[in-house]
Amino acid sequence: MVHMTSPALTVGFDLDMTLIDSRPGIHACYEAISARTGTYIDSDLVVTRLGPPLEDELANWFPAGEIAAMADLYREMYPAHAITGTRAMPGAREAVEAVRAAGGRTVVVTAKWEPNARLHLEHLGIGADELVGNLWAEQKAVALREHGASVYVGDHTGDVRGAHTARAYSVAVATGPCDAEELRAAGADVVLGDLTEFPAWLENYR
Repeated sequence: MVHMTSPALTVGFDLDMTLIDSRPGIHACYEAISARTGTYIDSDLVVTRLGPPLEDELANWFPAGEIAAMADLYREMYPAHAITGTRAMPGAREAVEAVRAAGGRTVVVTAKWEPNARLHLEHLGIGADELVGNLWAEQKAVALREHGASVYVGDHTGDVRGAHTARAYSVAVATGPCDAEELRAAGADVVLGDLTEFPAWLENYR
């Protein structure tokens, strides 16, 4: 008799405003870029719309021909300005540990440049099994499929689209720029207030 084993649970997580509150660090980095280049940047506004790729935000402040160079400068300056000021979101470590306790694996899939994303995870002691950077919205499905993620947790409507593209269950947390109503309208399968609710949700989901 052949015993069929169910595939191991793999849960994907977004990074900014899902696992980490990177607003203070990103604010500081944009202030530093502004000072370095002499270009006005409303850093308070920038941190209200985190999620999309860096280049999308830079396009609001720099001419098209300068965006690639400014993105390189930002990423180079980021470790000195953005890591230590960034905090773990409430329940972030516990959410990752809940997956591990259930015998599962975690993969962080983010639009952030991967080396800087890794610095955040290491600094905050968030022990994800895998990390894939430089992917936004529907592009995230590539990594989610590759790692066999059946659930993707994020704070943005782009994360909902990424989950659906990967045919993963979309768990949205209302801790980023998109409120619960917006996340539901985008088609999130479930909306949590924040990650402190995730372990109990996972228990019921399983």
